[in-house]
Amino acid sequence: MRHLLFLLPVLFILRCGDSAPEGPPTYADRATVQIQLNQVGYYPDQPIRFTYADTSAVGNPLYTKPASLFYVTDLSGDTTYREGQLSDTLDWRQLAGVMAQSAEIDPLPVGEYRIFIPEVGYSFPFRVAEDVLREAFIGSVRGLYYQRAGQALPESHAGEYAREAGHPDTSVQFHPSSGRESGKTSSPGGWYDAGDFNKYVVNGAFPVGQLLALYEDIGDPAPDGTLNIPESGNGKSDYLDEIKYELDWLLTMQDDDGGLFHKLTTLKFAGMVMPRGATKQRFIVGKSTTATLDFAAAAAQASRVYREYDANYADRLLAAARHAWNWAQANPAAFFKNPTNVSTGEYGDGNADDERAWAAAELFATTGEQEFYNDLQENPPRVRFGPGIGWNSYMGNLAAFTLLRHPDRVPQEMSGRLRELVVTLADSIVSSIDSNAYHQPITGFGWGSNSDVMNAAMFLAAAHRQNRKKEYVAAMRDCMNYVLGHNPNAVCYLTGFGSRSPQFIHHRASAADGIDAPVPGLLSGGPNERQQDSAETRYKPNAVPMQSWADQTPSYASNEICLNWNAPFTYVAGYLEAVK
Repeated sequence: MRHLLFLLPVLFILRCGDSAPEGPPTYADRATVQIQLNQVGYYPDQPIRFTYADTSAVGNPLYTKPASLFYVTDLSGDTTYREGQLSDTLDWRQLAGVMAQSAEIDPLPVGEYRIFIPEVGYSFPFRVAEDVLREAFIGSVRGLYYQRAGQALPESHAGEYAREAGHPDTSVQFHPSSGRESGKTSSPGGWYDAGDFNKYVVNGAFPVGQLLALYEDIGDPAPDGTLNIPESGNGKSDYLDEIKYELDWLLTMQDDDGGLFHKLTTLKFAGMVMPRGATKQRFIVGKSTTATLDFAAAAAQASRVYREYDANYADRLLAAARHAWNWAQANPAAFFKNPTNVSTGEYGDGNADDERAWAAAELFATTGEQEFYNDLQENPPRVRFGPGIGWNSYMGNLAAFTLLRHPDRVPQEMSGRLRELVVTLADSIVSSIDSNAYHQPITGFGWGSNSDVMNAAMFLAAAHRQNRKKEYVAAMRDCMNYVLGHNPNAVCYLTGFGSRSPQFIHHRASAADGIDAPVPGLLSGGPNERQQDSAETRYKPNAVPMQSWADQTPSYASNEICLNWNAPFTYVAGYLEAVK
């Protein structure tokens, strides 16, 4: 039953060998959630950071006294490679709910290992490998394939997650909020936005921009034949093929006047059924400045990236971006609110400054035209980071990243100022990571907190492109460690990866497909101290911020998936693989 709580036990048994490592006293073989680390693994030049968490601090009936020694063993526990001393106890109860002892092990050779702590047990296994994040990167991009709307997923590409097509969206009704009193249109394809079956322009264009940024920064991260998608074998980048599936849908959401309709949705969320079973009438809802500017930005950026892929397609994207820009200039404050009879995701925003800066930056980087630079001078990108700076405001950062990506085009006056802002803020993020519990960058945990962590890491990558400081890469790796298991919930938040990943994500196909494991490659939103779904979800009693996560299907506040959470994960995993 997918709605049941994924309990966080103190200890549970995994038989991994009958012998304790040579050196430590003999104890029963145990894998314990009290030893918390990156369950996917580490690079050969990367120190292994882990935490031993005394969960007795949060009401655990089993008291565990502070430990002192730890050992690095093989998977069977028969061979010991290293031993070391745990730190003094750290009080992380307020934020993470634990008394913690931490350790940092010098880099290990390529291989598979576990940590052993006497009288506590073994950690989950972890790898050390040159390409340790490659599979997680590929998995996160394939997660987008599983989100395709209007297309059947055959077994040859989707394996056991094969499913029938749903939502062809070839006869979508105009909602009165769209400005059309009647009529229907065709708007097929694209990705489902999240755990629901709706499609949103704001949160389609923003992730597309983050995904395209990776292509611009490192080159093609998934060439033809890499992803096993229907387009594999066409002689073109699989990575761009997958993103194009979303771009093609975004193009259908542009009205004749250049403005973008805000979303394509049912009036209410569908139940927990497969896509084919959700058959309520779908509507084109609203039109907004923010959706239009986000589209203008993503389309202008894509026109650069797709130039060699398909020049005619690139021309079409640029023309659409210009058309959208002109509409937004004529309608600078057309902000979206859900109509009274629509209760699906709003993606509302009463300020379009960040979206406008992003659109101007992408159009300027693509065309070099003075109009867009003049607009940037009047409305410069806002460079900032903090919890919740995501789909409604991270675009200011994307604008800065793009302008710094094209120093030959941007005057030194602007590029120098942006470089200083990015590097200074990145340095402050590094300091936060070094001082925060579990070496991650935030102390406030809201909706999609895991995306905040990944967005911080993406910001560090932007600074790294300006200044190749090893501290930036180390901090990015710390962020990745956190979402892959080095956290107080001892969970690898990417479905299908690690020893202990979410099993009951808020995702309709995963809930309804009859398969025990959820669709793989999707990033859970992560801890959310506001717990907006507490009426439907059983959180731990008195859960502190970092433990406000529940592996339950109803937990849309902590365990849903979303395009703009996967996208920065994909960027960070791809970037780390490129600079290893």
